[in-house]
Amino acid sequence: MRAVGVDGCHTGWVAVVLDDGRVTAARAAATLGEIVAACPGAAAVGVDMPVGLVARGWRAADELAAARLGRQRSRVFRVPPRPAWAAPTHAAAVAVCRQLTNPPASFSVQAWSLKAKIGQAEQVRADYPGLLHEVHPELSFAELNGGRPVAAAKKTWNGQMIRRDLLAGAGLRLPGDLGPAGAIPADDVLDAAAVAWSAARIAVGRAVSLPSPPGTDDVGLPMAIWY
Repeated sequence: MRAVGVDGCHTGWVAVVLDDGRVTAARAAATLGEIVAACPGAAAVGVDMPVGLVARGWRAADELAAARLGRQRSRVFRVPPRPAWAAPTHAAAVAVCRQLTNPPASFSVQAWSLKAKIGQAEQVRADYPGLLHEVHPELSFAELNGGRPVAAAKKTWNGQMIRRDLLAGAGLRLPGDLGPAGAIPADDVLDAAAVAWSAARIAVGRAVSLPSPPGTDDVGLPMAIWY
């Protein structure tokens, strides 16, 4: 059984591939579509990127994920409604977001920078119905950690060693040399591996969704964050 975990990175995307629960490959590509095409036969592909948008207000999945992380809730950002993403600039998008949220609220430049990647996730979801699932790696690591969110930040040495050990404890041992994918920052690779772990759980019906059962987005497709 093949499962794939994907995380966005500065050059595009990085993926960790699991076959029967073991790491068999790591891949890097400019687009999410390239990643999925390079991983044929996958039962589930998890991606650390919003999959599904709402017409107005905020997504329930983001609120529930933030609550699940408690003190680390800042690791989850709220995803603005779809019309905001159609705006040409961040300032224009904030204006639209304020019109569609109650009370009126804005969103960060960091979130806005994901516009192109969210568009790619939407396209892959359309091209591969039922294959792509949104996964938040911090929820995955918390589940691996006995339900406790990892306190150490993912870009720190301590944080990365804790996360690597958690993955190894679940049988996901990342080799020292990942080939071209090894040029990707370590925190992105670790996130992709955690997402792959959750994708394998999705494939066999063991994953948890927020909300449970999943809600629907503004076009009627399932929308949830899995771990």
